[in-house]
Parts: sequence; structure tokens; C-alpha cells
Amino acid sequence: MAASHTPAKDVRMRPSRRTTLLSAALLAATAVTPVAVARADAGPPGRRRLTVPGAERQQVSRHPDLTTAALTGTPYTEQADWAGLHAQGTRNPTGVPGVQIDGCFPDTSRLNVLHGWNHDAQFVIRLPDDWNGKLVVTGAPGVRRQYAMDFLVSDWVLAQGYAFAATDKGNSGPDFYTDGDRPGDALAEWNRRTTQLTRAAKAVIAQHYGHTPRRTYMTGISNSGYLTRWQLENHPELYDGGVDWEGPLWRPEGPNLFTFLPTAVARQLGRADDEAMYRAGFAPGSEFLWPYHEQVYWGLTQKTYRAAFDPGYDPVCPGTSAGSTPAEIFAPCASDAAYDYASRPRRVHDAVSRVSLTGRIGRPLITLHGTLDSLIPIAVQSDVYARMIADRGRARMHRYYRIEDGNHVDGLYDTFPDRLRPILPCYRTAFTALTAWVEHGEEPPPSRTVPRPASGDPVNEGSLD
Repeated sequence: MAASHTPAKDVRMRPSRRTTLLSAALLAATAVTPVAVARADAGPPGRRRLTVPGAERQQVSRHPDLTTAALTGTPYTEQADWAGLHAQGTRNPTGVPGVQIDGCFPDTSRLNVLHGWNHDAQFVIRLPDDWNGKLVVTGAPGVRRQYAMDFLVSDWVLAQGYAFAATDKGNSGPDFYTDGDRPGDALAEWNRRTTQLTRAAKAVIAQHYGHTPRRTYMTGISNSGYLTRWQLENHPELYDGGVDWEGPLWRPEGPNLFTFLPTAVARQLGRADDEAMYRAGFAPGSEFLWPYHEQVYWGLTQKTYRAAFDPGYDPVCPGTSAGSTPAEIFAPCASDAAYDYASRPRRVHDAVSRVSLTGRIGRPLITLHGTLDSLIPIAVQSDVYARMIADRGRARMHRYYRIEDGNHVDGLYDTFPDRLRPILPCYRTAFTALTAWVEHGEEPPPSRTVPRPASGDPVNEGSLD
């Protein structure tokens, strides 16, 4: 028997939290941060003027604390970028003095309005005074901007002495798909901008500290998890390893977003039942999350990514904009309920192939994915990618941890603390395991499903056992 449709009231019981999650992507696309007044003197440890290679604009500033505890409400982070990604009660370190560089590379698109620049390809680089000789690179998850990983990653790695660099991927917001001249351009730019920033950050580090980083790690969540996979497949020479937190899988033959999201849109419009959802890959037991995803994720994600790769399918919806109001932006295109990726023209599959993954990783990689992910279902995403890596003979370089009752964003734990668990504590354990693997040859635990803990503090404690 098909599971019953969970009533929408499940996600309406906490309107303040729901509002935060619903509006995060929109705020990230529209908030304007005042232009920073930067100090030209970068301060210790080096006194030389810092120059980001290839940057069109840069602003260097010194701070007594580079973490979000101190930067929130200033021009040096943007809370709207990272809102909703973490569970309330998450404890982060503070008190990391150092230098921050905000800037942008040359670009023609203007979707990122931060700093009043109206200029894409923005980045942030942070250089702690007490440097451990290493660098962490990431990109924005979803279609957020360069500060999106500040709370989840930057605070934590800076406190351990890592330098940190993040990119907006070259386009952002619900209209990201309008960037570029041909299908696939918007997402192809994501990979190019990440490579560009990695090289530039290494050069800046050499200027500031006197030598390039001894180790460089790539990491990220969701779309920046995808960036991690792609970089380790295509530019392993730039990195020593990576941690991929639920990166989406792109393959021209499928699976990809277009092989399961149309079913979700059809269900949203009353044209598919729960059994169809299970066949598409959505996990039994995740039904209580579906009403929220109907309101926020499924329609918007399908219509905008489809427009990025297959604009000819429905040129009217979403057209030149995903919408001007939240209702318009989150609304699905009715035509997407019948979208059949397998039957689309060869040019569409060729566009997807431009950003596809192969599983041929060139550096150690740890993947984490929640078993209740209701945006990119684990069965047709990371489960498949793990098999791809094994088929390429690279399983010895990969560890895959399926996090029981984990969801796509930890922010939903606060709404369903009795049914979900945050993944962030497991992510931090995985990152530590990766560095021990790379630097000391200490093998991480075997790939496995990590059970939900029965006790303790699930927001701040997690293991891979």
C-alpha cells in the first residue's frame, strides 16, 4: 500500500523557522551588503601587498576575528547566504585573527549584488595569523553565494589554522540559468571558477606566508559537493583530497536531476502517487519531508536546471526570470510534470555531458549522504556514484558513509528532531579522517551506513562508526 501523503500542517507548525528556510535562497539573491572600507595593510605575518592573480577587483581587510560570530552584520559575511543550512544549537569556534580578501574575477553577468558590485565571479579568501600550512577550498551550495559555507566550514577550519577560499561559482540566485550563451554554460562555469580560485588562492598564500600550502583540500555540500567530485576527477594535481557532502550526480545517460525531479513535480501537481515517487528513487520513510520540498525545492529546482540545459523545452516557463515574488519563484512549471529526459534531443544530453562525472577520482575522497535526502535521493545519486568509483577501480581511494535519517539541509532537524539527525558532526569527523588518511596514512573506517545515535548531542557530536 502506498504511504499516505503527509499533511502540509507538519511544516506549518513552526512558521518562523519555515520562513527562515523558505526565504534563505531569495535573500541570498537579493540582499545588498555595503561596500567594505578595506585596510590596504594586510598586517602580519607578511607585510607585502597582496594581489589576487586575475582578479578584477579586490579589497583586503584585517580582522581580530574572522569567524561568523564577529563578522555577522558586517560587510564581510552575509547571513542570508548560510541561513537554514545548520541546526540551531550548533557550536562553532571563535577568535581567529587574520586577513580577509573580498573580490571578483572578470565576468559579464551581474546576478551577485553583494558589496554593491552587481558582478558575478565573486570570492572570499581568509588567511589566519596562526596558519597550519594548509588550504581549504569550497564553493556555494545551491545557487547561494560566496559566504554560504562560512558557518558550516569556514569557522571550523579557520580555528584549526587552515586558510579558506570560497567562490560564488560565477552565477547565483534563481535566475542563474540565464548566464551563458549555450546550454550547460552556467554549470560549466561553476567548475572553471573553482579551479581559477584554487590557483589564485595558492598564489596569494605564497605572497602572504612565504610559501604555497603544503596541503590543499576541496570540500562542499550539495552543489559544492559536486564541485569537489569534479575537481578531484579533473584537476587532482591541485588537491590532496576532498570531502563531498551529498553532491548531486550528473550523467548524460542518467541518473541526474531530470530522471527523478519531474516525478516529484508531477506529484506536487497531483499527477503522480507515492509509488511513483519510490520508483523514481525517493526513500520510503521520507514522506513527512515531502510537503516542505513541494513548497521550496522540487518545482524551482526542476524548472531552473532544466532551463539551464534544455531551454527549448518550455521557453515561456521559466523564461528570462524564475519570478519576482516567492510564490512565482518556487512555483513549478506545469510542463515539467511530463518532462521525459530520455526522449529529449541529443543536444540536451550533450549539454549535460559537459558537466558530467565519471567516478575517475585522482585523490582520496570521502562522501557523506543522508538516507532521507528528499531533494537528491541517495539511491539514485551517491549510491550510484560510489559504484561508478568502484567500476573505475578507485574504490581504495573512496569512503562512502550513508548517514541514517540525514536530510539535505540540517536546518530541518529543528522542525523534526524526533525523525532527523544533523549531518554536520559526521562531516567534521569525516574531514578529520580525510586529513589523517592523506597526511599520516591512517585509513578511515570502511564505507558503511552510520546509524542514528540513540543518545548524546546529535547537533554537535557525530562519528563514522
